Amino acid sequence: MTNPIQIMAIMPHPDDAEFGAAGSVAHWIKEGRETIYIVCTSGDKGTDDINLNPEDLARIREKEQQDAARVLGVKEVVFLHYPDQGIEDTPEFRKELVRQIRRYRPDTVITPDPYRRYIWHRDHRITGQVVLDAIFPYARDYWAYPDLITEGLMPHKVKEVLLWASENPNYYSDISDTFNLKLAALRCHKSQLSVSRRNNLDKWLRERHKAIAEGKGYELGEAFYRVEIPL
Repeated sequence: MTNPIQIMAIMPHPDDAEFGAAGSVAHWIKEGRETIYIVCTSGDKGTDDINLNPEDLARIREKEQQDAARVLGVKEVVFLHYPDQGIEDTPEFRKELVRQIRRYRPDTVITPDPYRRYIWHRDHRITGQVVLDAIFPYARDYWAYPDLITEGLMPHKVKEVLLWASENPNYYSDISDTFNLKLAALRCHKSQLSVSRRNNLDKWLRERHKAIAEGKGYELGEAFYRVEIPL
């Protein structure tokens, strides 16, 4: 068991947390809240380049994620190496997420909203759902995984969950002062950005986050659905 951290981002692929929450992550880190990334896959299918094999792509994307995390000040990045486009709601996957939650003991977990409708990457949908199940009740309950107790991983109660990409956000974060850090972190994911997208990234992101912040009293924001976990 490691010392408790305050924020844990659990994402299906490299770059997901940068798109969904990097402005908030940078803000929380500036406030002194230690943050860790759990990356479920290495994104080995995320390319249009048929000459780039999955093994090489996985190495590229893991390095990009490490670079992005350093830009933001994330304390550690853990890769679980599940297959891209192969995330499933299995007891094994749930148990692995419980292991990470009990190991790092976060106050807050951020992850994709599994309830986004219609067109939504299956890995995002399933990861979000399994994260919620892992938090409650499995990470909390002593007898959920007795073998984890023998590993020294005692139960842990997460205090809150923030779901990014929610269609019904109820929690907003001011990222006006950390937008440039979010942009710099996203630029680390070169394999995911075409030349045209790279050139227009600043404008596209700024418009997106300005719309989120409309009427909030600040310039740029990120939005989440917040769930407080009953203790």
